[in-house]
Amino acid sequence: MKTKEMTKLAMMVALTVTLSLMFIIPIPATKGFVTLCEVGIYASALFFGPTGGLLVGAMSGGLIDLISGYPEWAIFSIVIHGLQGFLLGYLYNKFPNKKGLLLGFTLASLFMIIGYALATALLFGWPAGIASLPSNVVQNIFGIAVTVPLYQALQKVLRHPQYK
Repeated sequence: MKTKEMTKLAMMVALTVTLSLMFIIPIPATKGFVTLCEVGIYASALFFGPTGGLLVGAMSGGLIDLISGYPEWAIFSIVIHGLQGFLLGYLYNKFPNKKGLLLGFTLASLFMIIGYALATALLFGWPAGIASLPSNVVQNIFGIAVTVPLYQALQKVLRHPQYK
């Protein structure tokens, strides 16, 4: 990986962690929280492909949990958010159209929602796992709703000769 690419990915990790820590809604029942981390993960997957989605998702997911004081979630977040970013990046690279984008967002979101429900159930029991579903659905919907227009706007900016 080139230094320029590593720098961009490191900046995306920093941006994702910052977005998440600026807007954090705690969920005391599951010792979890709702954040904007999907925006950074999804944007990284769209701009940098499966590798970028995987790296930004895994690193930012783990860092957010550790910084926020939820170390019991860190390994789950590394795996879940890393694979979430990978899925979107892979599917959008394989099918670079609106259908691929919809398929990628859908499968990546389902993976995250189900993954966290299972992790919550493992840590706190099945009732808590089921109770975690609505907040993760909302987090993904909001993440997609912010990512899509952001991605479209940034694509226009990056087409400018100055950025080529």
